[in-house]
Amino acid sequence: MSRKRRRHLQGKLLWFGDQMSLNVEKIKEDFPIFLRKIHGKRIIYMDSACVTLKPRQVVEAMNKYYEYFPACAGRSSHKLGRETSDQINNSRKTLQRFINAKSVNEVIFTKNTTEGINLISNSLKLKGGDVILTSDKEHNSCLLPFQLLKRKGVRHEIFKFGNLDDFQSKLTKDVKLVATAHTSNLDGTSNPIRNIIRLAHENNSLVLVDGAQSVPHKKVDVRRMNVDFLAFSGHKMLGPSGTGVLYGKQDLMERLNPLFLGGDAVKNSTYNNYEIEELPKKFEAGLQNYAGIIGLAEAARYLTKMGRDNLEKHLINLNELITDAFQNLDIEILGGTKAEKRGGIISFNMKKINPHEIAGILNESSNIMIRSGMHCVHSWFNAHELKGSARVSLYAYNTREDCGVLIKEIMKIHKLLL
Repeated sequence: MSRKRRRHLQGKLLWFGDQMSLNVEKIKEDFPIFLRKIHGKRIIYMDSACVTLKPRQVVEAMNKYYEYFPACAGRSSHKLGRETSDQINNSRKTLQRFINAKSVNEVIFTKNTTEGINLISNSLKLKGGDVILTSDKEHNSCLLPFQLLKRKGVRHEIFKFGNLDDFQSKLTKDVKLVATAHTSNLDGTSNPIRNIIRLAHENNSLVLVDGAQSVPHKKVDVRRMNVDFLAFSGHKMLGPSGTGVLYGKQDLMERLNPLFLGGDAVKNSTYNNYEIEELPKKFEAGLQNYAGIIGLAEAARYLTKMGRDNLEKHLINLNELITDAFQNLDIEILGGTKAEKRGGIISFNMKKINPHEIAGILNESSNIMIRSGMHCVHSWFNAHELKGSARVSLYAYNTREDCGVLIKEIMKIHKLLL
């Protein structure tokens, strides 16, 4: 890049006015971590595809449980137990509205997306010769559970992510389940999920969608999608870790056997037999993470108030700013150069330097926190003979100023490599 062009781009980045509909500075006030400084510098957090930060409203909702009604839902009939039960029931209704499920019985609380996917993979009555179809960009959580079923004679096949023609060519009568990410955590691109679901259903195949990266970033309406199963995590949508939701159509979930059994999942038992509970309890054995569930519901309310359409636009605008700068630095961006196709993710590589070194320099120089490596999608990176990438992932609390600091630091790295 010429010195003149570099000065022009740096001058462009000095204007940090935010014309987007989100009041980002107001949002940042809800995150106490931004008051913290490390070595005298503020934190610039750009690793939200891994774990989002938590607003004080979520933390306060969880603390309220521990401080004022730390009891067990559904088992104890005393006042604290009833209050806990009411809070969990209200949380389930909040998550039902959040994804537009038809019934609260279709909202199963899990500890994360991984547990939800494993629950389905182990509960479906698949047999030898049945085929499970996944894409070539699946997170390990939506790949390995189905590889494990090979020991039962279940076949596992791959289609190219985002390619409907390839998907249709792999969609045979033996495909009993399509399991795929809505949005890739590798590069932020999305599958044409409604078309995939339509074609799968025409083939009498069920569909499980990994919504870990889509649900936190844009509106996901399970009824409009007509999806059979959807799994997502709390820690990627401003909620606490150790929380998640598995959505499943009620008629399908009623036919599945639970993966775990224990307290709350059965109505009665003898030394020789047991009677399983109705939905959703049949899939929620054992004492639950009540504080986490309450915090997850608060996170859903926070995102609803913010407006996920507003959030999606905000992330694309920031992505465009970074993408424009990176293209002028001869940086390879995974998933293509159209920011609107990649939402809040910019996964990239630079020549002469590995992604871990990039992340380390950004962390040490300016407290810019990104992720580097294979992002739990080892299969794709290995197939493409890549050792990983540096991944910037943005969220509601990121500003144009944050992006400006990132770009300036990347410019410095680029200059050193010339």
